[in-house]
Amino acid sequence: MKTKREFRFFSILEYEEEQAYLRAMHQSGWKLLRVSGLCLYSFEACEPEDVVYQLDYNKDGLAHKAEYVQMFADCGWEYLQDYVGYSYFRKPARDMHGEEEIFCDDASRLEMMKRVFTGRVLPLVVLCSLLFVPQFFLCLFTFHDYAAAVLWGVLIALYSSLFIRFFLQYRRYLRRSGG
Repeated sequence: MKTKREFRFFSILEYEEEQAYLRAMHQSGWKLLRVSGLCLYSFEACEPEDVVYQLDYNKDGLAHKAEYVQMFADCGWEYLQDYVGYSYFRKPARDMHGEEEIFCDDASRLEMMKRVFTGRVLPLVVLCSLLFVPQFFLCLFTFHDYAAAVLWGVLIALYSSLFIRFFLQYRRYLRRSGG
């Protein structure tokens, strides 16, 4: 069977874009085999088909994996793998009932965002606050190493933009769910 690998980066906030990418790949005749390493997607040639991919971030589900996977299997979702905290599922669009999703409403999306925040974003905020910011000021004012200060500053800016994007997306789901 013909296979191919592609490098694609999706941030923890871009799970919807990742789902759309995987669906488009399947529609063009490449079904996902696995995600591994640093954002390396492995695909296998297949008949082009409209298949919906869904990602769920649920550490509690991983603790009770058999029941978690079975719950989705009972609804027709095929479990593929876990990667960096996300569980990957797929289901042929023809087997779906309308706009069926793992998250059927904004409140459940909001719950997933809370899990992502506590499991991924909060540790990054702590890391950035306790490591990156002090290093930036040490390089700038103590060591006068301006090149290193610029690198730390860029890293802080990248993480800050990620935090802001997460907050805006979270707030959007919060407003839509009526919270």
